[in-house]
Amino acid sequence: MIKAGSSKLTSKKNYPWLVVGMLCFVALLNYLDRQMLATMKPFMEVDIVELITATNFGRLMAVFLWVYALMSPLSGIIADRLNRKWLIVISLFVWSGVTLSMGYARNMDQLYILRAVMGISEAFYVPAALSLIADYHQGKTRSLAIGFHTSGIYLGQAFGGFGATLAAGTSWQFTFHSFGVIGMVYSLLLIAFLREKKTYTIDTIRKRSVRQEFSAMGKGLTMLFSNIAFWVILFYFSAPSLPGWATKNWLPTLFSESLHMGMEQAGPLSTMTLALASLVGVLAGGYLSDRWVAKRLKGRIYTSVIGLGLTIPALVLIGYGSGLFMIIAGALLFGLGFGIFDVNNMPILCQFVPSRYRATGYGFMNLAGISAGAIITKELGKALDAGYMNWVFVAMIGAVAAAIILQLTILQPATIDMTDELLTRENTPEMPRSCRDNMA
Repeated sequence: MIKAGSSKLTSKKNYPWLVVGMLCFVALLNYLDRQMLATMKPFMEVDIVELITATNFGRLMAVFLWVYALMSPLSGIIADRLNRKWLIVISLFVWSGVTLSMGYARNMDQLYILRAVMGISEAFYVPAALSLIADYHQGKTRSLAIGFHTSGIYLGQAFGGFGATLAAGTSWQFTFHSFGVIGMVYSLLLIAFLREKKTYTIDTIRKRSVRQEFSAMGKGLTMLFSNIAFWVILFYFSAPSLPGWATKNWLPTLFSESLHMGMEQAGPLSTMTLALASLVGVLAGGYLSDRWVAKRLKGRIYTSVIGLGLTIPALVLIGYGSGLFMIIAGALLFGLGFGIFDVNNMPILCQFVPSRYRATGYGFMNLAGISAGAIITKELGKALDAGYMNWVFVAMIGAVAAAIILQLTILQPATIDMTDELLTRENTPEMPRSCRDNMA
């Protein structure tokens, strides 16, 4: 009965889009739960006084990023080997439990531990979810499908800004408790409606030794890191992550201090501005990319470059601008550009890496990108206290410019959707004609 019901559900024509819809809400919770801390700082520091200094707050945000980054490659490897549905369900349930527990924290040590556990649990979600969506959307809808999923991420950032508003009307403890319960309940719904779909087979009947498992893992890692395109993808993913994570974690504070407004107003204003612009970016970028790649194989790369190009003047406005208009204009432009860039990362990876290694590949991309985010989050805390913020923005602009150059010059895709067979053919040297004649 269960198998029959499952088959009937997945056979529906619109089920791939139902998967996107279900995971879009998970993505919303994924980012909402982690971002609420950034806007509820003024309310939490009344009870946890160590949060008053920007340096301590930067360290607290960074511990999540470092743990998340270090766990991402392992989570990707596991997602390529195991059932992604259950990884998603368990990941959501655990991080929602952590969110619930944040409301009971009484000191910095407890916050550090909880943020670290959240980093571990949330790391398992994105590689599994994106590779699952890519397997359900293999044709001309891939970028748009990932765009709709990514829109959940930006909506989560936007609603995360309202954490301060809700905390102002109730308490920061109640805010954490409420969203923790929502996530735990939703994870139970996913058990009933979410289904796995791998486009390759894994022999789960024949038992393999630990040595064989490590050998298979090593083969996948060798495939990834022997590919120059993957190294470029790692860099162009991590370089924009410097300003990407800087704006996510510090824009509410920059809005509050630059515009002289309370966090209950600055939090929603900053996160809504950035997130809504990013939402437009991911949908427009996904639509444009799917159509451009149908005409030119580098269409996704060109679309991504347009997005990155928009972030450069945006950083100038945010870092050096003054007044409401310039700062909001910078946030809107950055959100639009970063959304266009962000939605094309997995689709571009799919042009160079077969399905069975994509979660692993994205896990390492997360490691590179979020490590950059952890560094910049901590550095911005120091820069804000010491007064050298402008130089940090110069470095971020330079990193984005370098990523654009490498992306345009090195990445030369041969297909829209890389497969094991195509990769083997690419990596196999063509036999000289004289040898072919002798064999004949």
